[in-house]
Amino acid sequence: MDLLRRLRDRLLTDDPLVRAMAYQSVLSAFGEGAFLTGSAFYFTRIVGLSATQVGLGLTIAGVVTFAFSVPLGKLADRVGTRRTWVLGSLLEALLFGSWLLVGGFAGYVAVTIALELAQTWMRAGRNAYRFAVFPRETRVRSLAYMRAARNVGYTLGAAAGGLALAAPSDGVMRSVPVVTAVLLLLNTVLVTRLPRLPAEERAAPATPLEAATSRGRRPRDPRAALRNRPFVLATALDGVLGTHQVLLNVVIPLWLVQETDAPPVLLAWLFGTNTVLAVGLQVAAARGVSDVASSMRAEYRGAACFVLSCLVVLVTHDTVGWVTIALVWFGHVTVTGAELFQSAGQWGLQAELSDPERRGEYQGVAGLGYTLGTVWAPAVYTFLAVRHGAVGWLVVAGIVVLAAVGLGPTARAAERHLMRVTGGLGEPSATAAG
Repeated sequence: MDLLRRLRDRLLTDDPLVRAMAYQSVLSAFGEGAFLTGSAFYFTRIVGLSATQVGLGLTIAGVVTFAFSVPLGKLADRVGTRRTWVLGSLLEALLFGSWLLVGGFAGYVAVTIALELAQTWMRAGRNAYRFAVFPRETRVRSLAYMRAARNVGYTLGAAAGGLALAAPSDGVMRSVPVVTAVLLLLNTVLVTRLPRLPAEERAAPATPLEAATSRGRRPRDPRAALRNRPFVLATALDGVLGTHQVLLNVVIPLWLVQETDAPPVLLAWLFGTNTVLAVGLQVAAARGVSDVASSMRAEYRGAACFVLSCLVVLVTHDTVGWVTIALVWFGHVTVTGAELFQSAGQWGLQAELSDPERRGEYQGVAGLGYTLGTVWAPAVYTFLAVRHGAVGWLVVAGIVVLAAVGLGPTARAAERHLMRVTGGLGEPSATAAG
């Protein structure tokens, strides 16, 4: 038992709060992953939608969510980040269960919009809570444990969803929304057991701005997250660096199938490798990330891995046999490195560049910036790589380099803006001190 306990502590950390939140991450990701794996089958075969209707519904929900991202972040601050996480998790569970009641396109769109809004609100509260509850020195490392735990949960959930899809009748798949809802209700219970933040245990008095607003006047708020324009731009540039997921899940698989002689079965090994590395190395990739300077170093490492992946994969059009297999695999490993380092840098930047009293609002703005940085990537990257070959891959690499070059000065400008409008309320970083 002693050996098992030491192994558990090594893998899951000996911090009880991090461990509790890691368990919660596994459970919520398992529930979501189980449904998402079979969602295309569920919506087309059981609800009776066409593939076009499924895609249109997701697009509509995406547009609505984009419009409400910042207001939902502000609401998270007003309600309290932990309360938002609890209520959002509860809504998410109920909405997954409501898929049983959907029988047409209108219902599908309504539930999809409601679910996207609930999850956006929940994530604003969850992320803001995580930024606030952990000390600066251990914050990013703690988030890395949770990211690794979510990867474990999604993998297990995908396996469960696959078993449901393999069942001889549709009855098993019909039960998946119920199972997901129950798991997410249990997740809500786990979230309620997390410690309260001191700032949320007491009602905050109305600020002069809020008092003026309640009397009908709406003065310009210099601390509003949207007024930190460098922060919006920084999140958009970081979103460009985050398009490694497009490379990982869309472009490299299409390239492998259409432009190389590698066997399609290699895709299973690629995604398996990515899962193992994401679980096993995320904490190591986040080591030492605690301020803006160290976050930027992680972002640069991620960008370097991204560019290296492009350069490796582009030559596989002309290679054959085992050389192609080895190079495509190495390209997938390097883009996984981009995922690990960029995630760590992103957490550090968002935590350091957010007003501590408006973390939810800043998370809403971060969602806007990230969407602006990523929404175009699937179409553009696929067009460049598949239609234009080596030249297209070099253009993709160039886009990443430009984003990385622009992110550093933009992040420092966002930090200066935050220090100016808060009067030093934010957590000073190494770059601020310098």
